[in-house]
Amino acid sequence: MLGDELIALLGDRIPDDHARQWLADRWVPRFYATRPGGARVVDLGCGIGESLDLFRAHDPAVRWVGVDLEDSPEVRERTRGDAEFLTFDGAAIPLPDASVDLVYSKQVFEHVERPRPLLADVARVLRPGGWFCGSLSQMEPYHSLSVGGYTPSGWTTVVEETGLRVVELRPGIDAAALLVRRLLGMPAFADRWFAGTSPLHRALRRHPRLRGGGPRVHNAARLMVSGQFAFLARRPED
Repeated sequence: MLGDELIALLGDRIPDDHARQWLADRWVPRFYATRPGGARVVDLGCGIGESLDLFRAHDPAVRWVGVDLEDSPEVRERTRGDAEFLTFDGAAIPLPDASVDLVYSKQVFEHVERPRPLLADVARVLRPGGWFCGSLSQMEPYHSLSVGGYTPSGWTTVVEETGLRVVELRPGIDAAALLVRRLLGMPAFADRWFAGTSPLHRALRRHPRLRGGGPRVHNAARLMVSGQFAFLARRPED
């Protein structure tokens, strides 16, 4: 059955609570359900700083820090100056050890040329029990200096090499929808496929071989064909 290989490899990292398509933004209210206000948050690969509004909506006292390269297409578009923005070399985050409660990284690591040193530095700056969450590409057309993609199992391997533990992997928009969106010139109507249920995932929901399967079975099948997927990892408590 589609997805059996992922279940065998990843087990309960593939959730069994529901099989809804996921956006990285949805980790944020879950984070604040477990933390008091005033957390220190790093948006790794922050670009224009869009996530600042998301975090401030949940915690006006958030200590948000945006970290990105000195120059990129997204950084060049940044106009806001109402937060702390730091530049880095793509590998060493300019913050002290164990000083961050959450590292948020939305659609960034497909652009990272040296992922392992950067992931090791994510683990370094996180406090014990800290969260690392976001999303990344698996199968997506070239965009904005992208250098590759990850499978859910490959991503789990490189993250857990650092000592972090991947807790959840959830499907994002399907790969066919991303390709069609690009071929059509990224029309506005296709944006709804990110937040809703994209067409291939909708078809899988009715696939006869998946009928009777629980949420983990459906999540695994969707992860197999997702163009993007979301992840949640944590630094173990010392």
